[in-house]
Amino acid sequence: MIEFFRSAWRAGLRSHSFQAVLVLGCVLMFFAFLAASFSPRQPKTIALDVGFTGLRLSLVLLSIFWVQEFVGKEIERRLVFFSLTYPASRAEYLLGRYFAVLALSGLAALLLALLLLLVVLVGGGQYDQEFPVALGLPFWITVAGIWLDAAVVGAFAMLIASLSTVTALPLVLGIAFAIAGKGLGPALDYLAKGEDEALSATYAPIVNNIQWLLPDLSRLDWRPWPMYSLEAAPAELIWALVMAFGYIVTLLVLAIRMLERREFS
Repeated sequence: MIEFFRSAWRAGLRSHSFQAVLVLGCVLMFFAFLAASFSPRQPKTIALDVGFTGLRLSLVLLSIFWVQEFVGKEIERRLVFFSLTYPASRAEYLLGRYFAVLALSGLAALLLALLLLLVVLVGGGQYDQEFPVALGLPFWITVAGIWLDAAVVGAFAMLIASLSTVTALPLVLGIAFAIAGKGLGPALDYLAKGEDEALSATYAPIVNNIQWLLPDLSRLDWRPWPMYSLEAAPAELIWALVMAFGYIVTLLVLAIRMLERREFS
């Protein structure tokens, strides 16, 4: 498994996708700086909000691209035959690739988070906000939540790559999964309020059933803590972690089963 990890790590650092998405992340951080500069009140809070959104977008795209490159394209180009000649199981191959994706996305998260810190400090100038932002532990816990969000999406993309015969499918379905998972929580909250009774009566049963299959990735978004000092309840944090790790393990187990049953010709 270590060899699969090392080869994917080196390939990921050299890949154009890593460079392209990091450039995208830097552009999004620049937009965060502009948003803070043009905000008459709470500029640092605005910069954090825009920056966290850009950070999630970058990490999700990176994770999907790397899964597609390390697994999907290897299967399509039959390069997987060379990987499977090692005296290692297909489970070790898949896990080695996935842990490399986690490590690479963690490195990207660290670099972009440091850039976001700089943007917030510079973009806010000397303006003294009524509600100061928390750039210590709450900031890094929020970054960790975004990284874990991307890890769940990456595990889903790994499952699709292990069974798909179409190279682009992990990318397309991975993005759809990330969008749906992020929007599930707000949709549930809106329907639960019952402001539109007809809409709630029609879609509430459907969404309530979907929540048992789709993770609520909005639970991993803890940005109110560094932005407004609204500390998340320990029970909510624990439940979010259990949900994320539960889905990751389940998706990886399914991916391994699919890859083990797959016949290459």
